Amino acid sequence: MDKTELMFKELTEANGISGFEDEVADLMASYVEDVATVSFDKLGSLVAEKKGKSDAPRVMIAGHMDEVGFMVKSITKEGFIKFLPIGGWWGHVALSQRVLVRTRKGDFVGVIGSKAPHILKAEERKKVLDIADMYIDVGAAGKFDVKKSLGVRPGDPIIPISEFAVLGNRKMYAAKAWDDRIGVAAVIDVLHKIGKTHPNTVYGVGTVQEEVGLRGARTSANLVDPDVAFAVDVTIATDTPGTDGAGENLGDGVGIMVYDASAIPSRRLRDFVIDVAEKNKIPYVLTALVRGGTDSGTIHINKHGVPCLTFVVPTRYIHGHVGVLHRKDYDSLVKLLTAVIKKLDAKTVASFTR
Repeated sequence: MDKTELMFKELTEANGISGFEDEVADLMASYVEDVATVSFDKLGSLVAEKKGKSDAPRVMIAGHMDEVGFMVKSITKEGFIKFLPIGGWWGHVALSQRVLVRTRKGDFVGVIGSKAPHILKAEERKKVLDIADMYIDVGAAGKFDVKKSLGVRPGDPIIPISEFAVLGNRKMYAAKAWDDRIGVAAVIDVLHKIGKTHPNTVYGVGTVQEEVGLRGARTSANLVDPDVAFAVDVTIATDTPGTDGAGENLGDGVGIMVYDASAIPSRRLRDFVIDVAEKNKIPYVLTALVRGGTDSGTIHINKHGVPCLTFVVPTRYIHGHVGVLHRKDYDSLVKLLTAVIKKLDAKTVASFTR
């Protein structure tokens, strides 16, 4: 593995569902503390300040540290764990998957189970099984006391288990939590690649609790008070069977979001970014997401408003135990964001608003 792949492995295998991002935050801090000054807001979002040639404009780039997962709701008298979804889940992708239940006594592997298909009624077989009808088996049997022996209690986080892997196509990677550790990786890389002569001050932010309402983006934007901002996230790849192919395919380049359910980007900033991409011959695709939002949804309405734009990496099978993406799209993202930031002086940023 090269240096970037090793970073991907560390970031995606770190555990950090919404509200429990400390492990990811510590890892992100270790990657940027040599080039930036690290602090945290009171909700837990990491803010890495990197001064350039000027204190202003203040440029914010945000990738969210949290991943989708689950939380312990209750324990049945037999010792099976009933659980809540943290973030968006489609029931069928969770069944039979391994998870890590993190308790005060340690981490324990469990398996998501449900009533066996062999005993389902005909009508039940036609329905998507609801998470409320599932449970997690951490070894419940006989008189084994799950609460006492393992320390399981309501509120404990439950994290998908999935190791990072390089696929047969060596430019493609499979892992959990691409949404949004790929954004965190981009923030790390850009802070290193922009050097020291950028005409602004850059704030690389790892936000918390994006999957449950863009919460860390709100608090960190208040702290940073940016003049211009970028969110970095994933989007749904449309190059698999059953999709219409009218979006973004793996390997096409970085995605520039022209619309999502949470934000319509600054058109002046969008056009500026497109010009930079074309002048530098960086592959890009204009893309939209009808349902779902990104941290831009909160950042762009901070105080009096912030010119904001979202960059995305197309990813297959998001909000599940394993996703797939392409290295070319990530490299294009880092190149474009680095090139853009180096051009964001006061005059240029002022041109994005009336």
